Amino acid sequence: MRTETGQVIRLADYHPTDFVLERVDLTFELDPTKTRVESRLIFHRREGVDKRAPLMLDGDDLALDGLLFDQIEMDAAQYTATPSLLVIRDLPESAPFEITVITTINPEANTQLMGLYRSGGIYCTQCEAEGFRRITYFPDRPDVLAIYTVNIIADKAANPLLLSNGNFLGGAGYGEGKHFAAWFDPHPKPSYLFALVAGDLGVVEDTFTTLSGREVALKIYVEHGKEPRAAYAMDALKRSMKWDEEVFGREYDLDIFMIVAVSDFNMGAMENKGLNIFNDKYVLADPQTATDADYANIEAIIAHEYFHNWTGNRITCRDWFQLCLKEGLTVYRDHEFSADQRSRAVKRIAEVRHLRAEQFVEDSGPLAHPVRPASYREINNFYTTTVYEKGSEVTRMIATILGPKLFKKGMDLYFDRHDGEAATVEDFVRCFADVSGRDLSQFSLWYNQAGTPHVTVTTDYDASAKSFRIDLEQMVPPTPGQPNKQPMHIPLRFGLLSAKGASLKASAVEGGEVSGDVLHLTEQKQSFVFKGIKSKPVLSLNRSFSAPVILHFSQADTDLALIARHDNDLFCRWQALTDLALPALCADTKRILSGETAADHPALIEALLAIASDDTLEPAFRAQALSLPSEADIARDYGGNIDPDAIHAARQNLLKSVAEKGHDLFARLCTELATATAYSPDAASAGRRALKNTALLYLTLAEAGPARAAEAYGKADNMTDLSHALTLLAHYCPETEETQAALANFEARYSDNALVIDKWFSIQATIPGTDALERIRTLMHYTRYNAGNPNRVRALIGSFAFSNPTGFHRADGAAYDLIADEILAIDKRNPQLAARLLTSMRSFAMLESNRATKARSALSRIAAAQGLSNDVQDIVSRMLAG
Repeated sequence: MRTETGQVIRLADYHPTDFVLERVDLTFELDPTKTRVESRLIFHRREGVDKRAPLMLDGDDLALDGLLFDQIEMDAAQYTATPSLLVIRDLPESAPFEITVITTINPEANTQLMGLYRSGGIYCTQCEAEGFRRITYFPDRPDVLAIYTVNIIADKAANPLLLSNGNFLGGAGYGEGKHFAAWFDPHPKPSYLFALVAGDLGVVEDTFTTLSGREVALKIYVEHGKEPRAAYAMDALKRSMKWDEEVFGREYDLDIFMIVAVSDFNMGAMENKGLNIFNDKYVLADPQTATDADYANIEAIIAHEYFHNWTGNRITCRDWFQLCLKEGLTVYRDHEFSADQRSRAVKRIAEVRHLRAEQFVEDSGPLAHPVRPASYREINNFYTTTVYEKGSEVTRMIATILGPKLFKKGMDLYFDRHDGEAATVEDFVRCFADVSGRDLSQFSLWYNQAGTPHVTVTTDYDASAKSFRIDLEQMVPPTPGQPNKQPMHIPLRFGLLSAKGASLKASAVEGGEVSGDVLHLTEQKQSFVFKGIKSKPVLSLNRSFSAPVILHFSQADTDLALIARHDNDLFCRWQALTDLALPALCADTKRILSGETAADHPALIEALLAIASDDTLEPAFRAQALSLPSEADIARDYGGNIDPDAIHAARQNLLKSVAEKGHDLFARLCTELATATAYSPDAASAGRRALKNTALLYLTLAEAGPARAAEAYGKADNMTDLSHALTLLAHYCPETEETQAALANFEARYSDNALVIDKWFSIQATIPGTDALERIRTLMHYTRYNAGNPNRVRALIGSFAFSNPTGFHRADGAAYDLIADEILAIDKRNPQLAARLLTSMRSFAMLESNRATKARSALSRIAAAQGLSNDVQDIVSRMLAG
């Protein structure tokens, strides 16, 4: 399973290890540059394997300092050690034996932030996917589960805190100026879930009483002085624990649950058993420094990592091809948690927006891969929206097909049957097949076929027969390595509406399978005929986005307007507005490219303003409805030969038209939704702020000046309102005195808060237009820019590349050259971060030819560079091949 040489790893080649690991005892003597690691491993040979097979342990840039067999120094002729592999020969045929491996590593020099590293005085680990092999030689794969005991020795003054997985066994002094702590995790786990943290941190403490009455100690560790900003994270953790008990019947299983927040971290968070390590961006919050979106993200990510305790830790992956089994399933669980905590409809709209903006793009480009890949070259590059978000959608479809009772029964069986095991997708699906008696073999194609299915829809109403016919045809487009696809099982929720928006019921259904309100599309072409329909209905299809597909359904604007005004499925109301807006925006883009003026869209604007003024609808939904399709949405719908400048102009024209027509309404909303009450991050309050700030956007556009936004900036008493007003000033009035004053004020107010200064960088990085590149270059040399901190790099370089289409896709290609230079520089110290930045160019072939040629040239320069990491080489080669 080793991937450090960049060879292709295939699912079909999987086989268990030759040796079974029974127990791991680790001793760390921490030192910034010379940390000594002693790893005592107890193995026995697996029954039935070749008795001559050697023990092979993975390494990554390691040097062996000592090797013992049953506490006796091993003869050098018995083993071979390289930086990436330790091979031990002539081992016992059956009896258990102990191997002790001694290595010395340099945490201070570990800029990759994988394995054990030290940053800001804190020792920290990140071992998923293959970071543990940077600590010691080890069978570093997810199907090797063992019980761990960990002893940590360190300088007491510098490291009063010594943490690892499991329950605390005790600690004491250890010679002059040092101390030790011992931890024991009774639950077998793979090495990727190992964690260690040492340093000097503050703590927020609480307790949680489980369903069975056990008291669990809860601790969140943060930098000293930041403890009050961890209160919301603690609240979210307790709500997550309670929800998992109530909804999934899962109780926590250790005496203590800990979270540590660090500022230098490649990921959002990591679910290490009992000791979650978080990017502090997803822990720290208060009204003055965090937006409503930050609060929602903290809530969701705290939940996600906690839910991994069962879906990922207690039941883990047999191999990395099964990554969706823990990530996709856990994303589904955290989505359901957030939907229960907040507005289910608004949460679903946000999920679909993200899925279409990221995963649909991935599915249609050179980086497309199945939810469960059949092969990979670098596993770090498969932590993708396909695995996470599409994986979640696949789980959601199982719940849709089976219904809530059978889905719950299947999940219970999965937990009971596979607790303590490393499982596969087949194990997971079989549980639902067993409880339902349903053949899910065709459905499993969702795990194995890449690409987003396209479903073409036509309808016909026969007034004389009082019947309504729906014809569906599905097609899954070719993707790299998969030119031909089989028909999928696609569950489509539906509803039939009368001309007045009332729900219609059929007396009978003929054709394909219909269960309740779900059409089961299982063939390439399929028809469904509904009897007893007295008047021509309007079809509302794929309600709540029951299947992650692209619908091709030419509905009349009047039908879409009816759905937008009356459908009882709020997702479909939002989708109808989107279906009205996207064709108009694409048509306007073509007009602008032809030198024409964008058209008026009175019906669309009327529908948008009608939703905005409907006080019976929750404010958060009205804010979503008023948020037009993004420039990325338009580009995706437009197809190839994309000109980002024309798309930007078309969208701005429609925004301004809505603003001018609805000026009085937006002014009223801003006034009515302003509140003198104290800030609260609850969903209802956040929804009101979202609608107020959306109205402020339209007012700023209608009045074509900085006055409204500058006033809002001056009055803001929370970061949501403050950062939104600053964004409006910077994006729509960038050269005004008001904007320059606000940017300077914001920087001065939050100069000592890295996470807020990240917002300052991001707001400026996303100012549209060709001037953005020079702004980026200036900010890269600014004293507050830190190229070694992943959060800061993502805030500036990442925001520019991913979220500023007109700035990044300059016609002269200069921005591509800058990104190429940065990727090559970052790759030398942090390959994961470099590879993620590189994916900003994954859709370059869809651009108009001049931009596409310049982007390809920049990518070719990256590919030709010497000493590329496997992470970057894998991504760039696939992008150029596609």
